[in-house]
Amino acid sequence: MDINYQYHDVKASQRLEALVAEKINKLLDKYDFIVRAEVFFKTENTSDSGKGKICGIQLSAPGPRLFSEANLASFEAAIAKASDELEIQLKKRKGKMKSH
Repeated sequence: MDINYQYHDVKASQRLEALVAEKINKLLDKYDFIVRAEVFFKTENTSDSGKGKICGIQLSAPGPRLFSEANLASFEAAIAKASDELEIQLKKRKGKMKSH
C-alpha cells in the first residue's frame, strides 16, 4: 500500500511519517481493502493554544474516499485523533460491504 505525505508550512519529518505509517498499518491489518493513503500536515496561526497543528488523512478504498482531519496542539495528537475517526468510518464501510 502507498502512503503519500504532503507538508504545508511544515518541515518534512521521518518521525511523523513513521508514526502515521504505524497507525495506518494497524488499520490495514483490520481492514485489508484499503488501497492508498494521503497524509497532509499543515500549521495554522491561531490564538487558541490547543490548536494549530493539523493532520488530515485520506484513504482510498472501495466506494467513496474516507477522510478525517484533526486540529490539535501537537501533530502526534492530531494523528491519533484522525486515525481513530477513520477507524470508525472503516467499521461502517465494512458493515455495509458485508450486508450487500
